[in-house]
Amino acid sequence: MVGSPEALAHLTRRSHLSDGRCVAWAGSGPVLAVDAELDRPVPAALAARFGVEDFWGRWTRLECVAKVTDTPVALLLGTTLAAPDLADARLSTLRLPGGIVVSVATPVTG
Repeated sequence: MVGSPEALAHLTRRSHLSDGRCVAWAGSGPVLAVDAELDRPVPAALAARFGVEDFWGRWTRLECVAKVTDTPVALLLGTTLAAPDLADARLSTLRLPGGIVVSVATPVTG
């Protein structure tokens, strides 16, 4: 769901966008973490370091790993934005209408 932080305050897994809106998980099934960004031009310094291809998808997946592992994203940054594998979570990314890139970390089942 996309809405105001007030409208989505009852949902525990959410991410705030730079335009003041909020993205939250309201689906069925457990979600460990959500991160979202507006699909906008990549800042020059980040583009030079990490490239622009699927930048916001890679960034939001890394942010989900940071949330699941309770590790500051700055400590996870290396020479790429590749999210490390998680033994008990799966990362998925989707693009919502309006240029919103969302990644979620869901528990591995089975």
